[in-house]
Amino acid sequence: MTDKPIREAVKVLRNGGIIAYPTEAVYGLGCDPLNTGAITKLLALKQRQPEKGLILLAACYEQLAPFLADIEEETKNRVLATWPGHITWLWPARKSVSRLLRGDHATLAVRVTAHPLAAKLCNEFNGPLVSTSANISHSPAARTAEEVRAIFADKIDYILEGETGGMERPSEIRDARSGEIVRAG
Repeated sequence: MTDKPIREAVKVLRNGGIIAYPTEAVYGLGCDPLNTGAITKLLALKQRQPEKGLILLAACYEQLAPFLADIEEETKNRVLATWPGHITWLWPARKSVSRLLRGDHATLAVRVTAHPLAAKLCNEFNGPLVSTSANISHSPAARTAEEVRAIFADKIDYILEGETGGMERPSEIRDARSGEIVRAG
């Protein structure tokens, strides 16, 4: 794949748009996590309740760091040892993190992706992306660009086409401090 589709996706993100892109298991819907209007639009499109919170997907820990509160070094090292990978961690959020991102929680769901196209997208964007499954809440998630089009028609600003990573289920979610599995992968 040439870089042109990624550059186009980044342009859409920077202009407050919503994109769809492949991740490890399903297509994700994404936007700029610092753009409140884009997050609000994404939540409405997905019919997702804001109190649930969203996931931030990144190419590296450094992209997530501005959103995360300090935690014990041992805990941090345990989390970082699983990335890049298919585990999303609930990490204590900085107080400045929007409620639209963290929901009714003191934590923020974060993952460093192992999907090469998603990682390249984050690197080109130079930061993390909101990442939530490409579906209407409580419906099956899209696994192909065609399925994204069937669900959302022209309501998404850009679809970055590519193969998902082949995982059967969305990422496992664990609590960073306790290690407890919140959602099995």
